[in-house]
Amino acid sequence: MDSSAWFSLRLSLQVASAATLLVFVAGLAVAYLLAMKDFRGKEAVDMLFTLPLVLPPTVTGYYLILLFGRNGLFGRPVFEATGWSVMFTWQAAVIASFVVALPLMIKTARAAIESVDRNLIVAAYTLGHSRFTTAVKVILPLAKKGIIAGTVLSFARAMGEFGATLMLAGNIPGRTDTMPLAIYALAGSGEWSSAHILVAVFTVISGAFLYIANIYGKKAVI
Repeated sequence: MDSSAWFSLRLSLQVASAATLLVFVAGLAVAYLLAMKDFRGKEAVDMLFTLPLVLPPTVTGYYLILLFGRNGLFGRPVFEATGWSVMFTWQAAVIASFVVALPLMIKTARAAIESVDRNLIVAAYTLGHSRFTTAVKVILPLAKKGIIAGTVLSFARAMGEFGATLMLAGNIPGRTDTMPLAIYALAGSGEWSSAHILVAVFTVISGAFLYIANIYGKKAVI
């Protein structure tokens, strides 16, 4: 592996780690809200957050451009105020990975939280625990297996994100070319031997993360 391949690997790990951290915080909050609260339009909110799971990645990327591009809803005020745009930066890859990985965390964590025995929750309230204390000491610990699974799936999805990243961050060598984008570029230019190596490395790394996470997940529920 040459220096460009190592850069793509480091960038993919950096982007996936940052995106997964955001997904864990935002996804867990949304999942808890959807699982524990009843309000008008709840399923519409769920649909909105999980829509990137079924949309083509290019469509998701197009929406992100409308939001974060230089003339976008959020991107334009930032660009006018600072002269900086998130487009074609590694932060753009983080945003794209976050958006496409978030639905996996929400769906998995919501199902895990909803599976917690409601009698245990009622018992905690009866013993005088607040909603926050009950969530921290009862609900989330009992749902941790699903939360861990959602985090792992989100990291794996963020590592493999391609379409939305290509739309928002581009494929700039030495700047935004994550492993999937580097593999695409190598295959497109006919450099199959290099592409084979990157594909093999990417597969081994992804498998190792899943294996370690499975072992940790089993220990977490013992």
